[in-house]
Amino acid sequence: MKIPKRLQPLVDDGLIEAVESQLMSGKEAQVYVVRSHGERRCAKVFKEAKQRSFKQAVQYQEGRRERNSRRSRAMAKKTRYGQKEQEQAWLNAEVDALYRLAAADVRVPKPYGFIDGVLLMEMISDAEGFTAPRLDDVTLSAEQARESYAKIIRDVVKMLCAGLVHGDLSEFNVLMAADGPVIIDLPQAVDAAGNNSAEMMFERDVDNMRRYFGRFAPELLVTDYGKEIWALYEAGELHPESELTGCFVHDTAPVDVGDLMTVIEDVRDEEAYRRAALNRGDEPGVEEAAEEWQAAQKER
Repeated sequence: MKIPKRLQPLVDDGLIEAVESQLMSGKEAQVYVVRSHGERRCAKVFKEAKQRSFKQAVQYQEGRRERNSRRSRAMAKKTRYGQKEQEQAWLNAEVDALYRLAAADVRVPKPYGFIDGVLLMEMISDAEGFTAPRLDDVTLSAEQARESYAKIIRDVVKMLCAGLVHGDLSEFNVLMAADGPVIIDLPQAVDAAGNNSAEMMFERDVDNMRRYFGRFAPELLVTDYGKEIWALYEAGELHPESELTGCFVHDTAPVDVGDLMTVIEDVRDEEAYRRAALNRGDEPGVEEAAEEWQAAQKER
């Protein structure tokens, strides 16, 4: 086929020997089948920000660390330079995630390099050597569904142990390869410890997989791995080989409303004293406010 403009520099540099076909075109990127170093590989060409339709970048980027303070300030102020750097950080996210997850033994496409907005990575094939289909395009037996679900659950555990949550995991972002399911599309991967939405996204990812595989093996629909895994993670007890049950006992104990209101009132009082101290305009005032608040607590 005619060489796409974005791939021409890689062809000129000898990184790509030939472009065989376009594999897919999505909201984030176009993917081509190429020959590279004598192998069939994929070249994922990321679209520019103005061409992408993914609109939830802010929620997914929360918690991503930016070491360069100048760059960080520019990104926060949304200057032209900052927007350019934000775009580059977004593009680098998938590459970083792939290398990080491959090192953690998560089944993802092996990355080979990222050059000028083009990600070269492993070509995922099915048992016949053809391009592996997405989960949404396959029909599974009950046994295949159970086996694939178990592999996906083990991989999301490894991902979480590596500090990442996919954030958009579904049957559209998993390929069915000869060796089982392969997780793809990671530009929105979030930092598990630094993103306030990480727990919600993780449970949504796992629930999406449960619903999909439950079509073929209905007994999977009663599992609750998402909450079980996250509870282990929060307790610092999750590791790649953690034994899971698929069950989670929800806390059904009634909330003590009286105790809750007391805590709320304490916080309000402390804030009121803090504001009063700040109004006095000096540091000693802050200490005095703390003492006043503590004294008020003792009088209760």
